Amino acid sequence: MTAPIRVLLVEDNDVYRETLEFLLGRHADVEVAGAVRDGSSAPDACAEFGAEVVVIDYRLPDTDGSTAAAAVQRRCPDAAVVILSASAGDEVRESARIAGMELVRKDEGVDALLRAVRGAAGRGT
Repeated sequence: MTAPIRVLLVEDNDVYRETLEFLLGRHADVEVAGAVRDGSSAPDACAEFGAEVVVIDYRLPDTDGSTAAAAVQRRCPDAAVVILSASAGDEVRESARIAGMELVRKDEGVDALLRAVRGAAGRGT
């Protein structure tokens, strides 16, 4: 049996973050290893929790998702990043793709996020 994908959630909305933890945690192939509320905590949390995939909200109180993603990738170069956004359009999605990250809109639902997490971890869609 393959070990579950270790995921770190970076989301400032407590209710949304806890909901994601619950919904992702219902899948045997995904383990929410940790969660933080701001981008500045993400790099150290990635290293501490051994995250394979870091899901980062695009709009955070202390920084934007792109800046947080870059910091995570410097600290945890083997971790993949998935950007999560409530409002990003095609231009932001294309920028994320060019940077090697997938962007999932919050209104696409947990199934789209699961596909992105699995894809980022190299475990199919």
